[in-house]
Amino acid sequence: MKKILLLFTAFLLLQSAFSQTEDKKWGIGAGVGAYGNLNNSSIGFIPELYLSRYLSPRLDLMLKSDFGLFNSKLTNNLDFVNPFLNLRFKLTNESKNFRPYLFAGPGYLADNGESGLNFNLGVGGKYYISPATALYLEAAYINGIETTVAGKNTRDNFWKATVGIEFDFGKTKDSDMDGVSDKKDKCPNTPTGVAVDANGCPIDTDGDGVADYMDDCPTVAGLTSLKGCPDADGDGVADKDDKCPDTPKGVKVDTKGCPVDSDSDGVADYLDKCPDTPKDAKVDGKGCPVDSDGDGVADYLDKCPDTQKGAKVDAKGCPIVEKTAEEIEAERMKVEPVYFDSNKSTFTVQEKGKIDKLVNILNENGDYKVKVSGYADSQGADNYNLNLSKSRASSVVKSIVSGKIKKNRIEQQEGFGEANPAATNDTPEGRALNRRVEFEVIKTK
Repeated sequence: MKKILLLFTAFLLLQSAFSQTEDKKWGIGAGVGAYGNLNNSSIGFIPELYLSRYLSPRLDLMLKSDFGLFNSKLTNNLDFVNPFLNLRFKLTNESKNFRPYLFAGPGYLADNGESGLNFNLGVGGKYYISPATALYLEAAYINGIETTVAGKNTRDNFWKATVGIEFDFGKTKDSDMDGVSDKKDKCPNTPTGVAVDANGCPIDTDGDGVADYMDDCPTVAGLTSLKGCPDADGDGVADKDDKCPDTPKGVKVDTKGCPVDSDSDGVADYLDKCPDTPKDAKVDGKGCPVDSDGDGVADYLDKCPDTQKGAKVDAKGCPIVEKTAEEIEAERMKVEPVYFDSNKSTFTVQEKGKIDKLVNILNENGDYKVKVSGYADSQGADNYNLNLSKSRASSVVKSIVSGKIKKNRIEQQEGFGEANPAATNDTPEGRALNRRVEFEVIKTK
């Protein structure tokens, strides 16, 4: 009978594997220890094998077999064989390395040539030295069966204490191959090779919401928008790339994190009172072009940079020379020439405005007279051009007189033909400037 039980136990042990976790549902364990008979105080050596099937985070189903050997009060080597079907109640979850438990269940005991149903109960604990390997320690009570020894009925009850090792096996689906089964994986699409936590999610060492494998600053909490890097001055450039890490809040910066300097004058726009300064112009601390002589014209525009303080200057920074009364009057007396189309002695409406200006000057100044000189370009015969220039002068004089200017105020009226050209006669533009009537206003008093 004992041989049959031994064979049966060995067969069961070879059919499956021991389990401790939801991922590895099967496994196998083996241990050795001591046992004792509670009735006669004998002791012996007890090896054991067991199988376990994961049922839930708190329960395992175990098939175990104990072998009582070398009892101190027996002459034969084998005292008993006792397979059990136990439930193991786990007191902690799978995240702990040390996992205590309670167990109990019915068994079938072969002892003293007899056999029958019995039970066992006990306490134990496992310590995982790797994800699939644990050392264990157990202590248990084994209830015996009624047997007859030397004509007397007796019941052998036992205690036992064992230590051993167990190995977890089993394969569960792990789609992203991160070492965490799909059942437990809260991030089932993790890229290959990325380190993950117990939940199967990429590790985020600094806890900033950016996984380490995407985090450019994995040990310092930062911003998602900057690949996990911090931005102390809030300018949108990560501190690791920021050449100006203390930029005031709200200031526009370039790709290096420094305040923008649009005109490249060395003064940032947010401080620059003159943000459009031309390139290479020397500026002051406010970003405005330097004006060394204080004349209101920046040095880069100033043609006279050493003007005496307080002097009036023109747009080029040069002192303004006050004009004499004669110069002012001469400018007021100046009238632009009247121009004519080719081979014409009549002027256009646009040119009439110049004549009107002359009439106004003469009307306002009774002591002014005017000389009128007509000219022609070089196209055509000399005599023809001479007559054409006279006709042009005459046409203008008629317009002047029609403006209520007496004829005696026309000091001179003459045509000079091609003489005294104002420009070259070799181009159409030059010839257009030569077809003209000029004025010389003369003060008589």
